[in-house]
Order: sequence, then C-alpha cells, then structure tokens
Amino acid sequence: MAPIRIAIVGVGKIARDQHVPSIRGNRDFELVATASRHGSVDGIPSFPDIESLLGGVKDLDAVALCMPPGPRHAAAVKALAAGKHVLLEKPPGATVSELDDLIASAKAEKVSLFATWHSRHAAGVAKAKAWLASRTVRSLRVDWKEDVRKWHPGQAWIWEPGGFGVFDPGINALSIVTEILPMPIFLTSATLLFPKNRAQPIAADLVFADSAGADRVSATFDWRQTGPQTWDIRVVTDEGELLLQSGGAKLFIRGELVVDEGDVEYADIYRRFAELIAKRESDVDLRPLRHVADAFMVGRHDFTDPFED
Repeated sequence: MAPIRIAIVGVGKIARDQHVPSIRGNRDFELVATASRHGSVDGIPSFPDIESLLGGVKDLDAVALCMPPGPRHAAAVKALAAGKHVLLEKPPGATVSELDDLIASAKAEKVSLFATWHSRHAAGVAKAKAWLASRTVRSLRVDWKEDVRKWHPGQAWIWEPGGFGVFDPGINALSIVTEILPMPIFLTSATLLFPKNRAQPIAADLVFADSAGADRVSATFDWRQTGPQTWDIRVVTDEGELLLQSGGAKLFIRGELVVDEGDVEYADIYRRFAELIAKRESDVDLRPLRHVADAFMVGRHDFTDPFED
C-alpha cells in the first residue's frame, strides 16, 4: 500500500522536534510538503500558507496542523473541505465550539479528524489506566511545574488571548487524568494567577469532584519552576498508590517501578493516525479542553508580578 502523503502546517519547535522525525520514522507516511510563514524542512517543498499548499500539492492525503490554536480552526476547515485527513496538535483549538464544528465537517466529508493528546501516549499511561479500572480511587494529585523560558522561549502568542498560558502544558496533565480515571470528574473551584502584564495565567490551582460530589482530584500548574521539572500524577486507591512521573514515561505501582521508557509519544500518535485513516474514523476527545474552559469560566483570577521572557 502506498504511504499516506502528509504535509505539516506550522513549522515551529514542536514540528521540528517531534512531528518531522515521527513521520519519517513511520513507513505508513511520507512527508511531502510544509506550509509555514517562518519555518521549513530541508529538502521538502514549502508553501507560505495552507491555501497554496492545498492548491500546489497533488495527491495530498493528510495534514498535521501544528500552528498555535488560534488560527487552527480556519486551517482545519479548509483542509477538511478539500477532503484531507487532519491531525490537530494539542490543544486542538481555541474553543470547544470550534471542535464541534470540525467534528461535524469531518463526518460530512468522510475523512479522519484526530485531536492528539500527546501525553496520553506516554509509556506508562495505558498500564496506569488498566490498573485503576478495577480499583477505588480515593484521591488524585497533579503537580505539573516547568520553566516557560525553557519550553516556550520567545513565544509571545502563548500569553495572548487564546494562547492558554500555563494551561498549554497543564492540559497535558488533564489529558492523562481524564484517560486513566475510571470515573468522570468536574471542576468545583480554581484559582488562576496572571502576571500583571499578561493576558494568560502563569500558574493555576484546580479542584475537581466526582459524580458522588467528593473533591477527590486536585492539580497545581506552575510555569515558574527552574531546575528539575515536575510532571507528576499521584493516585491513592483502596489497594495502594500509583505514581506517574516524567509526564507518564515512568509508572510506579505500590512503590515498584513498572514502566520506565523514553519518549514514545509522537511515534504512537502517528501509529494511531494511520489506523484512523485506514478506517476513515475520527478520534476527538474534548474533555481536557472542557476542563480548561471551565477553569477560565468559574475560576478566581488573581494577579502577580509582571513576567518578562
């Protein structure tokens, strides 16, 4: 079978670091073009925008949209209307309503729409989900703290409306939590901390309840941590404790190291995308995005010192 001819739209850090090598490492795909205002990939035809890409590349099968979430909906609409399968980097859009529209469009065009949550593809997540499925969760605690200057240097868009601020990494944690928990949760309270000179938060504290009304889940996101970075999810159950570390790459159950693997997330994303395309199915889970929207809607907004990159 011929490989899936795919193009990357938005050639920034995540495209270079993850999407390009993952596509090139998967025999189901062939990277045939890029579209970006500022970036390109050596040896690959480059276009200034998605319109010229769609008009200029024959037999294009799919696009991976890696630009910031703000303009992603408009690009996805054009790609779906052209009959292309669409992969959305996380967060998949600026609003939940945008995704509802894209889901309907993909269904109408009979193509695949894949809203990726890369942290769900970390090595320990599936095993954590399986272990928790038959146990009673008493509490879950997220600590997701990193250095914005390291991971998003000079990316001014991330501080603007629609840029998500600390929820850009925080939504990764929420994508894992919603995947591994055997019960649904909903936000009961939140505090969002905004630098006085920024439109998006630099830190946040969240509390969630389950359907029984108990506040069992809490999360702290912070973009001001220097030195070692913290991406931990700790779950206390009726049969002991589970700990996901390093964003899900490491899994401990009752103190025993069960999984310890490197970065496998994007390789698995493209394995899944090929599977969806073969079946012309979509995979769009909106729960992480809804939780972020809820935090902005009901959370208390506090302010701290101005932040300069």
